[in-house]
Amino acid sequence: MTRATVGVIGLGIMGSAMSANLVKAGFAVQGYDVRPARRDDLKKAGGSPVSSVTAIEAPVVITSLPSAEALHSVAGEMTAKCIVVETSTLPIEDKKKAFETLKSKGIALLDCPLSGTGAPARTKDLTVYGSGDQAAFEKTKPVLEGFSRAHYYLGEFGNGSKMKYVANLLVAIHNVAAAEAFVLGMKAGLDPETIYKVAGDGAGASRMFQVRGPQMVAGRYDDATMKVEVWQKDMKIIGEYATKLGVPTPLFTASAPIYTAAMAQGFDKQDTAAVCAVLEAMAGLKR
Repeated sequence: MTRATVGVIGLGIMGSAMSANLVKAGFAVQGYDVRPARRDDLKKAGGSPVSSVTAIEAPVVITSLPSAEALHSVAGEMTAKCIVVETSTLPIEDKKKAFETLKSKGIALLDCPLSGTGAPARTKDLTVYGSGDQAAFEKTKPVLEGFSRAHYYLGEFGNGSKMKYVANLLVAIHNVAAAEAFVLGMKAGLDPETIYKVAGDGAGASRMFQVRGPQMVAGRYDDATMKVEVWQKDMKIIGEYATKLGVPTPLFTASAPIYTAAMAQGFDKQDTAAVCAVLEAMAGLKR
């Protein structure tokens, strides 16, 4: 017997993973995406695709969207009373604008970005950074537990995004640091699998080293859990927010050109672990 219905708007890498886990958890999942192929994938996973935002009828609706424009479009279309769990990484100002749009319709919007990318998302290895109305957040907990391993309530609306900026700043740095370590080791003659096993078991290990390391070992980045082109959006948001606060970010700033180079070298559709290939080229390393 299924539990409550949950709506999911945006069935990309993250939205599809959350949907699949919610189906496994016993929820009836209604999902919408502008791309028909993604709606077909939801059906294969056991969910119920719908043809429009307004066709979703669920007390809790999760949004996982690629841009502020997409969020405003969805907010403009929604009419049914519900609690919206907004999981995208977007500027706080845009989320607040969507909050006001939905509030005028009696719809509650929570700012709930996620820590984790596609691969961890498939195994429920996600953390939810929740913010907004606490009573509404409490009502969503059964749904959050259906696709994540942990969730935190961080207070007023926007605090979830602020925490996500902090987390993604670390991800940006640690990902490039992992690649830099692999390239140093390989140029020195060490086997990449050995680097991953031994360095990963020491004090210098990081979550990014563990998660992105296997792709760096293989030198293959086509199974993207976070595409470089999408990551550029996150980098821009974090950089602008830090500048607004007057906070120096020397390491984050130093990492940015490596991601830009990955875009220029044709890795835009591939995983951000491809920064390893960029550094290999810079080091004149050929495997």
